[in-house]
Amino acid sequence: MISVGPLALALERLFAVLGIIAFMAAASWIARRHGKDSDKAAWRALFLGLAAARLGFVAQNWSAFALEPLSIFYLWQGGFSPLAGLATAAISLVLSLRRSPALLPTGIAFVGSASVALIATSLFLASAQKPLPQGLILHSLEGEASALDDRKGKPFVINLWASWCPPCRREMPMLIEEAARSPVPILLANQGEDAAKVRTWLDGQRLTSAHILLDSDQSAAAAIGSAGLPATLFVDSKGVIRLTHVGEISRAALLAGVRKLD
Repeated sequence: MISVGPLALALERLFAVLGIIAFMAAASWIARRHGKDSDKAAWRALFLGLAAARLGFVAQNWSAFALEPLSIFYLWQGGFSPLAGLATAAISLVLSLRRSPALLPTGIAFVGSASVALIATSLFLASAQKPLPQGLILHSLEGEASALDDRKGKPFVINLWASWCPPCRREMPMLIEEAARSPVPILLANQGEDAAKVRTWLDGQRLTSAHILLDSDQSAAAAIGSAGLPATLFVDSKGVIRLTHVGEISRAALLAGVRKLD
């Protein structure tokens, strides 16, 4: 991830953005040589591709979005179907440029930028799968110790958050709601705050949860290597971090991640 202070941008999202920038830059260069058709076609393909990618993800996770229909428009939470987006963008390009000499170079630019972005993302996600560090101990609001090593053998989710973090505050009601009914444990590990401060914030928001834990010295975040908040880690039954979602997470992304765990 790329960090700016306490905020972070997941590298897989950065790769997607860089791929889009590379394609649009190439389309602009091609337009100067073959006319403006390729530039217009590229913009049309971009918007249609993004819309299709979002709608594809919504369709795949409709049960979650049905509970909060407005969250369909919360694009900052992530949630896109790459295959749906790329297929739609490719079809749009072919239809727009089928009689233009710019079709071949624009197509090559599209395939090249998409391939590089997908390969970089796949390599990054594969390298991000690593064992959860051993010896991590969190504490309940009552001071009881909870060793994450004791959870090996069953999958679980751990969310790193703080009451001063705006996206953490936005996602917390949903996380608490899902933690109360999820068959896979969802642990909500506060970072760097004491029990009194966490209780005060929860009371102010009229929230209560037995899944709230404390990582007062932020040892868990340091060991895991999380440089920004919020961060949600999906840990499988072998104790391997299968997926890390950096930034505010949607209900759909949370449930999709849980489904992928062993």
